[in-house]
Amino acid sequence: MRHSPQALNEAGQRALLAEIRAVIAKAPLFVPTMPRSGNPMSVRMTNAGPLGWVTDKTHGYRYQATHPVTGELWPPMPQTVLDLWEALAGHPHPPEACLINYYGGAAKMGLHQDKDEEDFDAPVLSVSLGDTGIFRVGGKTRKSPTEKYELKSGDVFLLGGEDRLAYHGIDRILAGTSDLLEEGGRFNLTLRRVTKPG
Repeated sequence: MRHSPQALNEAGQRALLAEIRAVIAKAPLFVPTMPRSGNPMSVRMTNAGPLGWVTDKTHGYRYQATHPVTGELWPPMPQTVLDLWEALAGHPHPPEACLINYYGGAAKMGLHQDKDEEDFDAPVLSVSLGDTGIFRVGGKTRKSPTEKYELKSGDVFLLGGEDRLAYHGIDRILAGTSDLLEEGGRFNLTLRRVTKPG
């Protein structure tokens, strides 16, 4: 578990934001729904890279190569996040999925594990842009003690090794803490290796 404050400076944040806007222009944000219940999540999301993480009532959590609404392939991953992975992940293979979550003012994410991947050897690396998110992270069970971090714009957080399957989530967004996004809110980019290296 490693928090890297301001891994991206302001210029880097603006460059990455422009890359995200370009991704969204090709793969629009959509509202995912929970398995079984079909209840909408409070975030909107899209993906970049060969694979994208999606969820819906019928088929549940999964990775697929196409956008669930447009049917198009996901756009390529932004070079900025590939560079961050190269610099900070400490893993020989590139990420295969870049999940882009947009948190509006009331959005949050309950405690969960990232466990839909085939291989847990690679870390999960997340990048924050925009308003500060209150990030909660614990251990390998939902009842493990948790810690809170303020993830500010430009911060990177990595879960790897024994912490790869730690429960984590976003309690709330602190509105108005960044002027990076004109619309306010927060983008979180999560880089994941999905398949076992062949």
